[in-house]
Amino acid sequence: MKIACQEQLLPGATLQEKWDFATAAGYDGIELRGKGDLSFRDRLPELHKAKADGVVMPTVCVDMLHFFGAFEPDQRADAIVQMKVELSVIAELGGLGAQTPASYGMFSRRLPPFEPPRDEAGDREVLLDGLRELGEHAAREGVELFLEPLNRYEDHMVNRLDQAAELIQAVGLDAVRIGIDSYHMNIEETDPSAAIVAQAPYIGHVQLSDSNRFQPGAGHLDWAAFLGALDAIGYDRYLAVECRLTGDPIEAVRSIPAVVRRYV
Repeated sequence: MKIACQEQLLPGATLQEKWDFATAAGYDGIELRGKGDLSFRDRLPELHKAKADGVVMPTVCVDMLHFFGAFEPDQRADAIVQMKVELSVIAELGGLGAQTPASYGMFSRRLPPFEPPRDEAGDREVLLDGLRELGEHAAREGVELFLEPLNRYEDHMVNRLDQAAELIQAVGLDAVRIGIDSYHMNIEETDPSAAIVAQAPYIGHVQLSDSNRFQPGAGHLDWAAFLGALDAIGYDRYLAVECRLTGDPIEAVRSIPAVVRRYV
């Protein structure tokens, strides 16, 4: 398994400077962040230059306020457009794929009014339509779409790996896989390691943060069990660090590869 770090966590004014720090700290790649307004496409000259200079950029994680599962049709349509751009750009860079949740902060059944404005059948239809369209685009580009389950307080539709896997089975496209996140699994999965093993055929990407959403090693997540499960299923792709930082931010980012490699 290889370790990547999201670009916003790395010190440096350019991707090249960030890469110099990352490689010195023990990272193998940089996970990009894809903002809206087609800005990720606008970064192509910068990204091509970084690739030519040796920067490894295997994946991109969407960074927007609305996603393909939004209640509003115009927001759903925009999210689809933005994700297609991210898939196309990461394909042009020779990467693996793009990660997105169904939604974020749109609704939670844990807070009043408890019942969302769209019923479960409506949610499912929207999610399947979006996953199918994005999955077909990803397949044409030769990359993958990673569906990320979020915890119950951030999304009311896809919280666990089995829910994501069921949607992927219904879509029936190899280009759609699960992008797992250790923080969300820490909340939602009764046994995160068992969930990894159970959904092994569908896992395409992994993001890391500890139980408190800080860097690995700053919480109480059982890293030996979590990473051991990934090793057991033969996962050999990137572990992308997506977290908040506690303590000195540079030292925190520098500490992560050593913590992770202790168990891989």
